[in-house]
Amino acid sequence: MSRILIKGGTVVTMDPEIADLTRGDILIENGRISAVGETLDASGAEVIDAGNMIAIPGLVNSHLHTWQSALRGIATDWTAAHYMQAMHRGLATLFRPEDIYIANLMGALNQINSGTTTLVDWSHNNPTPDHTDAAVRGLDESGIRALFLHGSPKPNPKPGQKHFSEIPMPRPEVERLMKGRFASKDGLLTLGLAILGPYYSTYEVTRTDVLLAKELDLMASMHVGGGKPMVADGHERLLKEKLVGPHYNIVHGNDIAPDLVRAIVGAGGTFVVTSEVELQMGYGDPLTGILHKLGSPVTIGSDVEPAARGDMFTAMRVTLQHERNRWMIEELTTTGKRPDAMPLTTRHALEWATINGAHVAGLGDRTGSLTPGKQADIVLLRADDLAMFPVRNPVGSVVMQGGVSSVDSVFIAGRAVKRNGKLLFAGLDARKAELAASGARIMTAFDALPQRAA
Repeated sequence: MSRILIKGGTVVTMDPEIADLTRGDILIENGRISAVGETLDASGAEVIDAGNMIAIPGLVNSHLHTWQSALRGIATDWTAAHYMQAMHRGLATLFRPEDIYIANLMGALNQINSGTTTLVDWSHNNPTPDHTDAAVRGLDESGIRALFLHGSPKPNPKPGQKHFSEIPMPRPEVERLMKGRFASKDGLLTLGLAILGPYYSTYEVTRTDVLLAKELDLMASMHVGGGKPMVADGHERLLKEKLVGPHYNIVHGNDIAPDLVRAIVGAGGTFVVTSEVELQMGYGDPLTGILHKLGSPVTIGSDVEPAARGDMFTAMRVTLQHERNRWMIEELTTTGKRPDAMPLTTRHALEWATINGAHVAGLGDRTGSLTPGKQADIVLLRADDLAMFPVRNPVGSVVMQGGVSSVDSVFIAGRAVKRNGKLLFAGLDARKAELAASGARIMTAFDALPQRAA
């Protein structure tokens, strides 16, 4: 039996039934957390000295377009309209399966390196089964835990073709995946759907896709924001038909009226906030505060790496500080004085990136907290890292001072994938060269397009 004892660290469990430990141990047996306590007897176990470490659950990135990893930095000054035109009508059309593969592999490895053990991969550049299989293979080889959301590309239609808004999710392809790589729901990779939704498709297409997700017991996640919706009352119509429930997930949603947000949450729907990109693209105030007041589990993601850094420490800070500022200004405007206490704490922020993210992804029974019985997705942060030292408040330090430089070790289902600050992945330099070459080829081809976006 495989046994690992993480010994003597500060333990932040994120389990409301298990108190944090200033100094404690975590016992891993056969890939699962078997015990958390102040002093555990674990004869015969491999011992990892965590005396200068803070142990937290593996972080959950609830929204990332991993296939764009080779294009980091190109969209840092783009508007939403520029992004839609350049990325979806231009760059996305130039990806080969091997480009998707290396982007997903390296993007997932970056997540692991940054302390993320669970990734919700919103994969909407799958024009062929070969592209889809390459995306899944990249995730699989990285060793990350991932909810793979199979989506559809959004190119300009060629003569005689339907517009993408008129094309529902390809049922045969989804069924192929469910009979193949995703035949079991017990592995590190699980399946969901990245649908167009009422913002980007007709009502009949949206309805068909939501019904497919419900039938197959899959998440149906959709983007809402960045322009005028195709079906202005799409959510209301789906609510009326009782098609909104736990399978129904909205990314962004900044411009959805509060009463409609309340109705969607009341029916069991969930939301993902990606504050940094939402702020850049001018979507409006993120829904963080509204969701918190409704008791809906706030989840966060980093979104598009061409525009923003892909680590969850940044996502936690940007989301938390924006909502604090928004709320305090609202209070000042309404009451004439500033509030005496913060409405949201750093523990709330860590919940967004751990237990809440796991719950919304349908993985709360296996990850998101350091709870005995769950799979051992654990991150060890160096408390003596210069950016964090000295640690006076472990949760506050993790959220406000933590970062990639703090991430010493990462375990996914009990398997070490990063130790002593280094990824345990062979041939990383060669794979970096592949990613660079892929991005260079795509950008060269993009520059040669006759109607290239400016």
